[in-house]
Amino acid sequence: MKIRTATPPDAAAVAAIYDPVVQHTAISFETEPPGAVEMRARIGKTLASLPWLVAEDAAGTVCGYAYASKHRERAAYQWSVDTTVYVRDDMHGQGVGRALYGRLLPVLAELGYFQAFAGIALPNAGSVGLHEAVGFEAIGVYRNVGFKNGEWRDVGWWQKSLQPLGVPATPQAFTAPR
Repeated sequence: MKIRTATPPDAAAVAAIYDPVVQHTAISFETEPPGAVEMRARIGKTLASLPWLVAEDAAGTVCGYAYASKHRERAAYQWSVDTTVYVRDDMHGQGVGRALYGRLLPVLAELGYFQAFAGIALPNAGSVGLHEAVGFEAIGVYRNVGFKNGEWRDVGWWQKSLQPLGVPATPQAFTAPR
């Protein structure tokens, strides 16, 4: 499996992984699949300052992706990020999520981030298992925070420290390897 920085042409493959999650599950709280054009814009916007990675299977096809986003807007939150991972259905349980996090989390630490958070729509045993396997710890639940597919949904929150606490410098912007 190869892990690399996403590029705009990956948008169609990323949308192919994500759109069915939006359409057929409560894992994502989006209600309309964004499609390739919107995913291209999201990848570009993210890569302006934070990493967006894709995993390729043995055939060179995108089989998963992971990215970071700002945790909150206020200045004192600048050392924290939210993380997201999605894996193609036929690749679940094959280490794709772990491989993506194995690359993403160290990059975030190198950029100067201290805390990573993950919100997981519940129930989602696979995502909970992945996050706990890579060192995230459960910290709380927003009860009945979203309504999708005819039901109120909870979102659990997990946190991982990326490096020992200290006096922080401003995090660096991500630059894609050439």
